[in-house]
Amino acid sequence: MSTDPLDRPHVWLPGPGPTPLLLLHGTGGDEHDLLPLREHLAPDAPVLSVRGTVLENGMPRFFRRLREGVFDEDDLRARVDELAAFLAAAEARYGVAAGTWAAVGFSNGANIASALLFGHSDSLTAAVLLAAMVPYRDGPPPADLGGRRVLVSNGRRDPMATLDQTTTLVGQLRDRGAEVTELPHDGGHGIDARLLPRMAEWLRTIART
Repeated sequence: MSTDPLDRPHVWLPGPGPTPLLLLHGTGGDEHDLLPLREHLAPDAPVLSVRGTVLENGMPRFFRRLREGVFDEDDLRARVDELAAFLAAAEARYGVAAGTWAAVGFSNGANIASALLFGHSDSLTAAVLLAAMVPYRDGPPPADLGGRRVLVSNGRRDPMATLDQTTTLVGQLRDRGAEVTELPHDGGHGIDARLLPRMAEWLRTIART
C-alpha cells in the first residue's frame, strides 16, 4: 500500500481565481462528477476533485455507513484524517495556500465536508453543503469555526437530508462559530440548478473577504 497521501484518484485543474474549490462527490460518483459545477460557480477557480476511497456495493463513497442514514462514525473520523492529510499534500504539490479551500460537496461529499470542518477546521475556509446530513449522531467533536463560512442548500422534500437534519446541522455549525447561510429549495435529494447563480455570488463574497 502506498504511503503517498496523494495516491488516490483525483483531478487538479489550475486557475487564477483566489479561492480554490475542493469538489466532493456523492455516493456512486467519482472525481469527474462535479467538475461541471466549476463553470457555474467559479470558472477561474483552481479545482481539486477527489474520489472517495470506500466502496459500497462497488460505489465509491468517502466513508462507510452501517445502513442508509446511519454512518460508521469511527470510519468517518479516520477518513476525515485521511482527507486532511491529502489536502496538505495537495497544497504542497499544487502550490495552494494552506487552508484556503472552499469545499463543494454533494450528499456523501457534503457529509465528509462538514465532518472535515468539525475535525480539521484549519483545512477549509468555507464550504457549500448540498443535500447534507448530520455527520455525527451524538454531536460533532469540539471545534472553533470562527471565520469559517458555510452555505447549506437542502431540499424541503429530501427524504434523507430532512428538515430536522438540516436544522440540527445548521445549529451545530453556528454553535461552533461558523457563519451559515441557508439556501433551501423545494426539491428532493439533489442540486437545484436555479440556485447556482446565488451560490456563485456567495463564493465571490468569500474571495472578497
